[in-house]
Amino acid sequence: MIAEIGLGLSVVAAGLWSGLLLTVTTILHPLYGRQDAVGFATEMRRFLPIARRSPTNYILVIALLLAPAVALVGLWIEQSFGAAFVLTATGLAATVTGPLLVSRRLAEPNYAVILGWDPQHPPGDWRVARDRWLRHNWLRAALTWTAFSLFLAAAYVHLG
Repeated sequence: MIAEIGLGLSVVAAGLWSGLLLTVTTILHPLYGRQDAVGFATEMRRFLPIARRSPTNYILVIALLLAPAVALVGLWIEQSFGAAFVLTATGLAATVTGPLLVSRRLAEPNYAVILGWDPQHPPGDWRVARDRWLRHNWLRAALTWTAFSLFLAAAYVHLG
């Protein structure tokens, strides 16, 4: 029962985070990525403070870490160390790498750079930070979509 709850919550959390990143990469990237320096800096100054401190981010990242851990504990208790265990552990590694480490170690420092600009006079190399913003989001998206697929496969294998 513990494994099933953990796997179910893992699928839901990764699915929600996947949708959030789908929105960022397919809607916000084209919207913000095509702007000139002043437009990009101005929009990021409006967007980033809200996005960085959204309760949704905190809740989903915590769920992305705890739910697969609960699933792994449940699988351990059941002594089920097969495909579902490996898929869940790999999905957890993807979520730790993507939403947690990429966000904390790469994206957050880049946000600080962008928010440090005078929006009316961004630096000449502003495209470097914009391109990092785009790459970090795609990296997090790819890792989250991978984790979502792995959790879904683990649930299918375990419940199948």
